[in-house]
Amino acid sequence: MKRVVVTGLGCVSPVGNDVNTFWQNLIAGKHGFGEITKFDASDLKTKIAAEVKDFHPEDSIEKTAIRKTDLFAQYALAAAAQAIEDSHILNQVEPNRFGVYVGSGVGGISTFLTETEKMLTKGPQRISPFFIPMMIANMASASIAMKYNAQGPNLPIVSACATSTHTIGEAFRAIKYGYADAIVAGGAEASINPLALGGFINCMALSTTNDPDNSSIPFDKRRDGFVLGEGAGIIILEAYEHALKRNARIYCEISGYGNTCDAYHMTAPHPEAAGAIEMIRLAVEESSQSPSSADVGESLYINPHGTSTPLNDKSETLAIKAVFGEMAYRIPISSTKSMTGHMLGAAGGVEAIATVKALETGIIPPTIGYKEPDPDCDLDYVPNTARNHDIDKALSISLGFGGHNAGIVLNKLAQ
Repeated sequence: MKRVVVTGLGCVSPVGNDVNTFWQNLIAGKHGFGEITKFDASDLKTKIAAEVKDFHPEDSIEKTAIRKTDLFAQYALAAAAQAIEDSHILNQVEPNRFGVYVGSGVGGISTFLTETEKMLTKGPQRISPFFIPMMIANMASASIAMKYNAQGPNLPIVSACATSTHTIGEAFRAIKYGYADAIVAGGAEASINPLALGGFINCMALSTTNDPDNSSIPFDKRRDGFVLGEGAGIIILEAYEHALKRNARIYCEISGYGNTCDAYHMTAPHPEAAGAIEMIRLAVEESSQSPSSADVGESLYINPHGTSTPLNDKSETLAIKAVFGEMAYRIPISSTKSMTGHMLGAAGGVEAIATVKALETGIIPPTIGYKEPDPDCDLDYVPNTARNHDIDKALSISLGFGGHNAGIVLNKLAQ
């Protein structure tokens, strides 16, 4: 079995369209929330979102291809270009050993909406010939593979809000067991449109506070739902020996992965957090970190799913306490969704990047907007201000509709 390391990072997000800007805004506690500008939201209960700003697809995509590519795939291509440049992996790996695992929760939903409107108003003959390839959720992964001649394993996972963490975890396993030398992994989403907002509002998932400073407030007693975000988070995973041979800069190692399902409800988490508990246990066990070890509180950071929904934050807190026991109270936990909003299938990708940067810098980003403690959420959520805290390991958690649970453990590279 091979060790697996991270050698490249790239992101497009509501708080920055490159990793440095993204990270600096996170540790400064700056959110990306504001009134929706992509369409007229006056008829909706929710009127704010976490939109990507100043995105220029022509910087990473050929102009002739832009009109044939849904925005979610444009975000993925832009983030992948950053990660590949950061890693210097191009032309350093055999094409049949170079993979792409990039997923999306809903794929080209804006293209679906646009082409449906065309059909209803102008007839089916006006539907774009690019409708199907633009809409399908595998096209980001396929487009990255075509651009960089990645002929190895390609797996565009769809597991709702757990998508990116699953793609990273499955890429980790593929490299660990020798099926690839390097994989582009992560996720992308572009769902800020009336159809998606209306659906999330009607299933009571979104905050309707409409106050940018008090809408995405994970673990706070006042929380009433998430703020919808968009963007992409991509990382380059590589076999340690392969990275070492080419003298690559290594950010950290991935050492554990957990994947379970609640098998309980379409949208609600298991009331006793059974699936999440088992997922965390499996990830930690594979990483060889004992949950009860005396130094776990000092050495571990958790980036939780932390959606700011009443049920998720309570259930996730329960899961962390069930696995780590009394040590849970000593572990710093912070939800970067308090700044990025919920980027759905892209969430785990950008949160993995935030977790990598926390390991690299010894700075833990805050959970902003936190004012009123909830008795059911009684752990250390690093409220409002970033914290200097040297850590050796970190756990990034994602939980998706349908009961999908995913978690990855990252650690500083041990020689």
